[in-house]
Amino acid sequence: MSDELNFLSRAVAAGRLNRRDFLGRAAALGVSATLANTMLAGAARAQAPQKGGALRMGIVGGESTNSLDPAQFLTQVPQNFGSTWGELLVLQSPEDGSAQPMLAESWEASDDASEWSFKIRKGVTFHNGKELEPEDVAQTIRRHSDENTKSAALGVLGDIDELVTDGDNVIFKLKRGNADLPLLLTDYHLIIQPNGGFDDPTAGIGTGPYKVEVNEPGVRHMSVKYDGYWNDDLGHVDSVEVIVMNDTTARMAALQSGQVHIINRVEPKTVALLKRSPGVVVVNVPSKGHYIFPMFCNTAPFDNADLRMALKLAIDREQMVEQIMQGYASIGNDFPISKSYALYPDDIEQRSFDPDKAKFHFEKSGHSGPILLRTSDVAFPGAVDAAQLFQQSAAKAGIQLELQREPGDGYWNEVWNKQPFCASYWGGRPTQDSMYSTAYISSADWNDTRFFNEKFDNIIFEARSELDSDKRTQMYRDAAMIVRDEGGLILPMFNDFIDAHREEVQGWVLDPNHETSNLRAATRVWLRQG
Repeated sequence: MSDELNFLSRAVAAGRLNRRDFLGRAAALGVSATLANTMLAGAARAQAPQKGGALRMGIVGGESTNSLDPAQFLTQVPQNFGSTWGELLVLQSPEDGSAQPMLAESWEASDDASEWSFKIRKGVTFHNGKELEPEDVAQTIRRHSDENTKSAALGVLGDIDELVTDGDNVIFKLKRGNADLPLLLTDYHLIIQPNGGFDDPTAGIGTGPYKVEVNEPGVRHMSVKYDGYWNDDLGHVDSVEVIVMNDTTARMAALQSGQVHIINRVEPKTVALLKRSPGVVVVNVPSKGHYIFPMFCNTAPFDNADLRMALKLAIDREQMVEQIMQGYASIGNDFPISKSYALYPDDIEQRSFDPDKAKFHFEKSGHSGPILLRTSDVAFPGAVDAAQLFQQSAAKAGIQLELQREPGDGYWNEVWNKQPFCASYWGGRPTQDSMYSTAYISSADWNDTRFFNEKFDNIIFEARSELDSDKRTQMYRDAAMIVRDEGGLILPMFNDFIDAHREEVQGWVLDPNHETSNLRAATRVWLRQG
């Protein structure tokens, strides 16, 4: 019993178990209330952040082409490293998904949500010594929302008509009302930079708790404590090193040996093994993230609706969740919205594996010969095995999938969003609007299914300014049906985020908004000393 109680106490100290659950489980073990509360007090002391130490992260998703320009953040290494040196206006709460102040300390909207005023925090400095001013914020948003930008955030900022500053405030004037604007500004590309990054977007200068020290794309990155940081609640270690570890076996070995403190993208099939490793903690949380096989709707043979439907019906989702994800996922339905989103359309019929219907649509398409599907170990955990399962289930419908395994380095620049059929993933977005606007409206830079549908676009635009939740729910249902039945998305599963860390890593926050504690593990955790 003592071993189990100590385990529960450590779980409280690490933030993985709350007080109520601890007391309930302690009572079930026959522990007195006095002893349980004594242990809770000790756990609370252990939760007090300790300062110092060098934190090392082994992260998949790094390439030699990575840039410090937040507009170009595509994979997990620049995203995690970027959160050490850069900050957003707003963060999304890990508890309820609401908007929380960051560099914007408050905001208010007009009655029709077409004009928003964000009050910018005072006493904040950039790493070059410049004081944060509202114009830096306005310039950042202008750079990312310009129609000629290469920023992936353009899709969620397209409704901005004008940005002006007024004292401590930045005023957003929109083309149409949008009740979700604060949440849209939680997009990880929207790091606030001096003069918006117009001078040098790759300088790596932000307002975060750490400043850039080493930048070796595809190898490693390091940031060190910034003494002028404004928030004592974040940034507890002396330095953060993000090491590129695209190989699953290498990441696991580095964590087990203590070479690194944190790894991302734990493959579900390795969870049981990692949990048995001394000094290792595995953390998982259901998410909005999803693993996919996108098809270009405007490129043969995927420009044929019957062929797309054949492939959607030829994938065995239940088998994939069970065998690839080991249950650490929920079944997808070919639209990118999970039950974690507000206004989720819960009455859409679940699509299932149907080789007979798949064969019917395949023959109706008139296509013959193999269909090339590209995959890679970096696409998502188990992506190569998932592609093989897809190949096997498609064969039962008479569809021949030819698999091409691509190297990890260059996959996100040379395959994803470049080739017409591949394995990929999305981390999800704060709102339905931001998910659809980033990847499915016709103008989206990251429209990785080349889905161009004017009716769909108009539904999303109208839903932004609709303040009646019932009407908005119906609009999002209509949008989901169009993507599901007409688009190029094959979405077999919504994944759990599965990360792992050493026991000495304390203060981990379970956050469903993105992996590695919403990409902010490095700024939230501390290292237990001694």
